[in-house]
Amino acid sequence: MLAHYHGQLWNGNEIAASMGVSPTTARHYLDALEQTYMIRRLLPWHANVGKRLVKTPKIYFRDSGIFHSLQGIASHAEMVVHPKLGASWEGFALEQILRSRRDEDAYFYAIHSGSELDLYFPSSATGVEIKYQDAPRLTRSMRISMNDLKLRELLVIYPGDREYELADGIRALPLAKMCSV
Repeated sequence: MLAHYHGQLWNGNEIAASMGVSPTTARHYLDALEQTYMIRRLLPWHANVGKRLVKTPKIYFRDSGIFHSLQGIASHAEMVVHPKLGASWEGFALEQILRSRRDEDAYFYAIHSGSELDLYFPSSATGVEIKYQDAPRLTRSMRISMNDLKLRELLVIYPGDREYELADGIRALPLAKMCSV
């Protein structure tokens, strides 16, 4: 059931109802999976930015192999045509980034009007957006997040091999380069 929520907001009531258990029991199951390092619960950033913030955590499988198995993805060929390809890449990249920056607290940022950031590191005022694209482009959401959070830099992590500037303070960066910093 959780594999369908990978990279999405946790909806304990919906999961509990589909499993025929109470929301408290569903939360206890999630706690157990988090404590055994199967699931990462990424908390939202709460700040007074004058906007309606999302306050529900996102969940990710920490091991992309387990996520692929639960989705029935058995090969690379199956993965590249699967509807969860973007979510798979986001979860994999997120886990690699968090491991490389383990001394920093990390959150995601989202407002109900639709703007969001996949990762926010408040101590360094750095935002991270993860995109499974050959050549990511600047979006309105990136500009809004940059302004709302007063970011020093916003990194758009993608599976390519070239680093390039998207706008002032916003640059596309290969995952391999992000994790080697």
